[in-house]
Amino acid sequence: MAADILDTLERVIRERRGGDPETSYVAKLTARGRAKIAQKLGEEAVETAIAAVRDDPREVTGEAADLIFHLLVLLADMGLTLDDVRAELARREGVSGIAEKAARPA
Repeated sequence: MAADILDTLERVIRERRGGDPETSYVAKLTARGRAKIAQKLGEEAVETAIAAVRDDPREVTGEAADLIFHLLVLLADMGLTLDDVRAELARREGVSGIAEKAARPA
């Protein structure tokens, strides 16, 4: 079975984090620190939302790819993985979103 593209991308991001910032965007972003990574993630989220409001499926697809990429960079920077996110989603499965949110600590 072929590897899932998100798993492949996650692996590549982890491999490139310590690379040369002159030749790797991931290394460059990582070197700039978590605040910059988070800023880029936020920018991509806003761009995705704007594309959605414009009702532009092609633009949403591209922006969503950028958003997921930057989320994976942030997860890697924090020592988290897609498996951590999968486990959290599995934990929430079958639980109403309203109930799940109400159960979170204030």
